[in-house]
This record gives sequence, C-alpha cells and structure tokens, in this order.
Amino acid sequence: MKNRRSSSDNPWERGFELSYRFAREQLAKISDIKKQCRRSGARYLESNGIVINYLNQPYRIMIPDGKILLEDSNIEAPLRDKILILHYFTGARGTPITGKLIAYKQLPGGISYFPAFSQRTIAPLVNHFGKNPELLVKAAARLGGRESDYGDVSVKVNAFDHVPIILVLWKGDEELSPNGNILFDANISDYLSTEDVTVLCETIIWKMAKDISSA
Repeated sequence: MKNRRSSSDNPWERGFELSYRFAREQLAKISDIKKQCRRSGARYLESNGIVINYLNQPYRIMIPDGKILLEDSNIEAPLRDKILILHYFTGARGTPITGKLIAYKQLPGGISYFPAFSQRTIAPLVNHFGKNPELLVKAAARLGGRESDYGDVSVKVNAFDHVPIILVLWKGDEELSPNGNILFDANISDYLSTEDVTVLCETIIWKMAKDISSA
C-alpha cells in the first residue's frame, strides 16, 4: 500500500511552514507588545493575547506561541493568513495612512516583481470580474469593502487597520478588453514587504472569486 503524502512533502507547504515558524520567532522577540499593538492597531488582551482585524474579521494571536484563531472560536486561520497577520503585526511601524495612492511598481523592488504580481493578482481580478464589475462590489462587501472612485468600478478593502487596498476595473468596449489595477496607500511598505503585498492581494482576489462562484 502506498503511503499518502503529507503536506510536508509539498515544497510550497514546507516554505509556508518555515515562514510561519520564523514569524512566530519574531513575535516572541517583541519586548513591548502593548507598543506594537498601538503601532498596528491591534487590541491588547490581558490574558496573553491580542486581537487584530484582518479582512473584516477579528483574529486572536496567542502570545508568545503565535497560534491564531478567529476571536471567540476555535477556528484556526489558514496558514497563509497566519503568516500575513504575523508579518503585519511584527513589522508595523505605526505610520498613519497618508491618503496618497501608489501603484505596485512604486514599492521596493516593485518594477522587477511587477510581471509576477500582475499574473498572480491583476489577471485573476480582470478574469473574474472584468465582464461583470458590479460583482466586485458585492464580493468586496463580504470583506468589509466599499465602493471607491477610481476607474469604472473600484472598491477599497481595509485588509488591516493601516492597510487599505484599492481594486480598480475598467469595463472595456468593442475595441479594448477589460483592464484592472491595484493601488495602495503610500504607507504600505511600513507594514508589509513587497512579497507580502503580492500574497495579500492574491488572497483578497481569490477569496472574492470563491465567494461569487459559490453564490
């Protein structure tokens, strides 16, 4: 009988597990949790934990082990989400939202990484919502998103307290295909690395795509 392959046999899963372990180690090194809560917008709990808002849901991070559950439940966050939540919390610098929007190419290394970013995020955004952009508004509402004022249709999703993400669509016409873009507040690099931004945008779009496909 053949043995079933475990998740550890998958190199991608191993990479995520290593990233999560390293993020937990970084969390354990923080000497002033209350200060980091102020920087990130998290809520400090007296019972060895914090609560942080992520995509319209409150998650409880256990201190110092880094276990992450939906608040008031035993539902553990998916591995990718746990990594993003810990990266945001441990890296938060407390920089206020500026109101100035930038594109991915303006992030550190963004020009080099843009082709991969576009393939992983903008292409799925356009493929799933370009022909029916009104669905974008409905799907974003499940994540706490609201309509914005860019392109033909756009939404702003507050991924974290200090990290708004704006998804933009142009409907296209007989000559031009639908197109899209993703914009960020200029403060985003004070909270997430450029690779984390890619993973976050990818996560948001696939959560919304899954939502409309199951509706």
